[in-house]
Amino acid sequence: MRPQLFTISKEPGHSFSVRRDLVPYINDCWHFHTEVELVHFEKGQGAQFVGDSLSRFKAGDIVLVGAHLPHNWRFDPTPDPSVDVRVAHFSESFWGSDFLDLPENQPLKTLLERARRGLQISGVTKKKTATLLERLLDAQSMSRLILLLEILQTLANAPAADLQPLASQGFKQQLPEGETERIRRIYEYSHQYFKRPISLEEIAAVARISPHSFCRFFKNRTKKTYSRFLLELRVGHACRLLIENSLSIKQVCYESGFNNFTSFYKYFKLIAGKSPLGYQKEFMGLPSKTNHHETTCLDSYPLLSNSPESPIAYA
Repeated sequence: MRPQLFTISKEPGHSFSVRRDLVPYINDCWHFHTEVELVHFEKGQGAQFVGDSLSRFKAGDIVLVGAHLPHNWRFDPTPDPSVDVRVAHFSESFWGSDFLDLPENQPLKTLLERARRGLQISGVTKKKTATLLERLLDAQSMSRLILLLEILQTLANAPAADLQPLASQGFKQQLPEGETERIRRIYEYSHQYFKRPISLEEIAAVARISPHSFCRFFKNRTKKTYSRFLLELRVGHACRLLIENSLSIKQVCYESGFNNFTSFYKYFKLIAGKSPLGYQKEFMGLPSKTNHHETTCLDSYPLLSNSPESPIAYA
């Protein structure tokens, strides 16, 4: 299922949109838009889809969705749904093309780059953001701009623990803001060649450091091993293909860089938290039932440590 491009309408005389929704089925489809979205669920609960992230949302949750990132929220079907959602949409450049390049706005620019994977807001930051967004609903004239900037300043200065990314690196292939030239080369090379095995010597040569130094360097900079990073790239790519629903699951396996279905199943479930078929059914809104035959077949072929898709020992 390919996401639909939505055009966000603004009221006359306003540079961005902010509204309150009391109906659970507005924009109830897999979609994206060029605007950044900030959404607060005052009431309501259901399934949350942001990029390749599938989870539950509940009353009180706040999410920042970056430009061009596909997403959807499906409220639980109830006879009398109680829904209250506050949502703001704004372009990354609605304040002018040079605004984000001002030195003082570097934290804001970084925030918007991070939001392209989706950010779940929590902690004290969530409470502050909810209060400001509530005030933004009724604000007029310059107060609207000031309040929006205050919200973004709150998010940009938030503790790292209060802003958790949702979509995987593999789903949104975006280089992190502020990384060095060495990390940039590693990311670009990995995104280009993740469908085939990448040896330690090969990626270390790309980084222009020794294989031994590479392991320490990459983990210190990214807080994960390189093998885990490659798995996330492959699984993220597989999630995108499963969402598009144009290939069989077996084809998705090989198109994502896995050489056998056993490895694909094991590592997809490790990263995504569910089987490939379960992931696809949940996204499509279909009942997910365990396929006993599939599980039995997979269990009868344990993953060997020397499999091409095993975590790379050096990382």
